[in-house]
Amino acid sequence: MSNLEINQLLQQMRNMASMAENKLPIEAGADIGKADFAQLLKDSVSQVNETQKSASGLAESFELGDPNVNLSEVMVAIQKANVSFQAMTQVRNNLVSAYKEVMNMPV
Repeated sequence: MSNLEINQLLQQMRNMASMAENKLPIEAGADIGKADFAQLLKDSVSQVNETQKSASGLAESFELGDPNVNLSEVMVAIQKANVSFQAMTQVRNNLVSAYKEVMNMPV
């Protein structure tokens, strides 16, 4: 894995963390610090899905003998997809846990 690939992956992770911290552009008239949670979650799931599709496509191209795809690109893409899926799974687990806590709160 080259330094450029590592830096790109780190930048993507920083961007996702920034989005999660509500550092998104705020619509006119919206409350400060309020983000559309459903849209943010949907966008995150879509991004994870696209990462997995890209990794799968690269792996398939490599398996078919495409000379423009090398093994290191495939391995990096697969690891990116794996990390993004694991992160999404952790977010889901935390959301479920928070939901259960809220549901168990006395009224």
